[in-house]
Amino acid sequence: MLKEALYHRPKLNWAYAYDEKTLHIRFRTKRDDVEQVKLWYGDKYLPWERMEQVELKVLTSDSLFDYWETYIQPRYRRLVYGFDLISGDERLWYTERGAVLTPLSEHVGLFDFPFMNKVDVYRTPDWVKEAVFYQIFPERFANGDPSNDPDQVQPWGGKPERDNFFGGDLQGVLNHLDHLTELGVNAIYFNPLFQATTNHKYDTKDYLQVDRHFGDNAMLKKLVDECHLRGIRVMLDAVFNHSGKTFEPFVDILKNGADSPYADWFHVRQFPLNIVDGIPTYDTFAFEPIMPKLNTEHPAVKEYLLGVAKYWIEEVGVDGWRLDVANEVDHQFWREFRQVVKQAKPDAYILGEIFHDSLMWLQGDQFDAVMNYRFTNIVLDFFAKKKLDGYHLACDLGGLLASYPQQANEAAFNLLDSHDTPRLLTLCGGDKRVMKLAVLFLMTYTGTPCIYYGDEIGLDGEGDPDCRKCMVWDKEKQDLDLFTFFQSAIALRKAIPALRTGSIKFTHAMEGDLLLTYERELNGERYLVALNRSEDIRSIKLPAGGWSVALSSDAGIQITESKDTEIQPYGYMVLHKENEA
Repeated sequence: MLKEALYHRPKLNWAYAYDEKTLHIRFRTKRDDVEQVKLWYGDKYLPWERMEQVELKVLTSDSLFDYWETYIQPRYRRLVYGFDLISGDERLWYTERGAVLTPLSEHVGLFDFPFMNKVDVYRTPDWVKEAVFYQIFPERFANGDPSNDPDQVQPWGGKPERDNFFGGDLQGVLNHLDHLTELGVNAIYFNPLFQATTNHKYDTKDYLQVDRHFGDNAMLKKLVDECHLRGIRVMLDAVFNHSGKTFEPFVDILKNGADSPYADWFHVRQFPLNIVDGIPTYDTFAFEPIMPKLNTEHPAVKEYLLGVAKYWIEEVGVDGWRLDVANEVDHQFWREFRQVVKQAKPDAYILGEIFHDSLMWLQGDQFDAVMNYRFTNIVLDFFAKKKLDGYHLACDLGGLLASYPQQANEAAFNLLDSHDTPRLLTLCGGDKRVMKLAVLFLMTYTGTPCIYYGDEIGLDGEGDPDCRKCMVWDKEKQDLDLFTFFQSAIALRKAIPALRTGSIKFTHAMEGDLLLTYERELNGERYLVALNRSEDIRSIKLPAGGWSVALSSDAGIQITESKDTEIQPYGYMVLHKENEA
C-alpha cells in the first residue's frame, strides 16, 4: 500500500454530520491499491472492548485515488475512530499518527469527532433537491409592458450589444409563465432586478426598488405570488460585492471626497476618486469604474445590505439569493447573512457564485451551495469540446464529488451555460444531438440543474453580449422538437428520486472512448443511463435483471438479456430495473 496516498482528517468533507444522527466518514487510498478499509469506532469514555467495526465502500474515484465512505449513527453523538487497511497479506492501521503496523488497541491517538452538535449540522433546503431552475435575464425575456420601456428601446429580436435595450420586464415574465409550467421547471433564477443604469443591472443604484424599466415592487410581488401558486420558487440576484456608480453613498463620495460620511463604505486607496492608467483609485469589480467595491466589514454597510436581504424575503416572499462575486466578500459577512436570511425564511436557498474549489464556503455556516462551474467545465469538455474521454470525465467528476459533503453535492447548482458564457448550442457547434446528450446528463446527475432561458427552443449565441439575445416567442421560429426533449428530460428527473439523490456509479467510462454509462440507485431502485457521444453504433451489455426503458432516443429499442443492446451514434437511453426487495 502506498502510504503517501493515505489520508483522512476530521470535519470538512472527510468526517461530517449529514443530519442530527448520521455521521459520514471518508478515507482516501491510492486507486486500486487497497482491497478493504474498515472503521474501528466507539465512545472514548467506554472501555476499548466496546469498540465496533464497519466496512467502508468506495464512494468514487479519480485518476489517482479511491475515496471510501461509510455512514454511522453514534449512540452518544460522539466517537473516536481509526482505520484498518488490508491489501493481500499487508495490513496497516491509520490514526492521527499516520499509518502504523501496530494494531489498534487504545483510544489514545485515534481521530476524534467530539460531538454532533445540532447547530453545527450543515443543512440545505429540501425543496432545492427537487428543483429544476430556469435562469431569466429580465431585459431579454419578454416585453410585456411597452409603457415602461427605456428611451431608444430597440425592436424585439435585434442584435444584442453591451449597452442596448429591448424592453424586457416583469410583466413579460408574468405573461409567459405558462411556458415555464409547460416546460416543467419549478424554480426561477433572475439576474438582477433592482434599479441600475445598465441592461444587466449589476451596477445597483437602489437595492430596495425594482428597476422602473422592469416594473415596480408591487409587480414583483404579484409575479412571485403567481409563481408560488404554480409551485415555482423564485431566487433573486444579490450584488453585494459592489454597487453601481449611481448608488447614493458613492455619489456623495464623488462629490465630497474624504469628507463624505460614506467615505468608509468603499475601499478607497486615494482621494479624490480618479482613474490612473486605466485603474480606478478605489477597489471595484474587476477594474470597472462603474462598480465600486463595498466595504462589507463596515457596520453601516453591513446593516444596510442585511436589511436588503431580509426585506425582499419578508415583503415580497422570494425563496433565495444568488450571491454575485461571492468569493471576494469576507466570510464573516456571509455568516451573518446566513443567520439573517434563515431567520426570515428557514428554507431559503443561499447560492454563491464561485468558479473554483468552494469547500470553505460549504460548511453550513455560509452558503447552501455554489454555482457548480467545476461541473460545467468537466461536462462541456466531454460533450461539447471532446477534450475528455469517458474515463477522465468520470475521474474528474469523482474528484469533484469527493471534494464536498454530500449535502453540498445534492444542492449544487449545476449549469451548462449562462449570461456569462457562450450558449450551450453554440458550444456544441450547433449540433443538437450533442446538446441533447449534455442536457440529459445534466438531468440525470447529482445536484440541482439549471436551464438558461431559450436553450429549450434552440437559442444560440457566442459570449457576452451575444449570449443575451431576446427570447423567441414565435412558435414557428422555435425548435419544438428540442422543446419536447427538454420536457421529457425534466419530467424524467422530477419523477425519479434516484436521479436526484441516489448514489452514482460509472459502469462504462473508458480511456479513448466516448460511450458513457452510469447507474443511479436509491432504496433498491436502479436506473442505468447510456450516452453515446461517438459517431459509431455501440453495444452495451446490461447487468443481469429485468430492465425497462424509461427514455430513449430510439423509439423502437428492444431490451433483451440474451444479447447486447445497441445504441445509435449520439443516442441515449435511460433504463429502469425494478426493486428486487
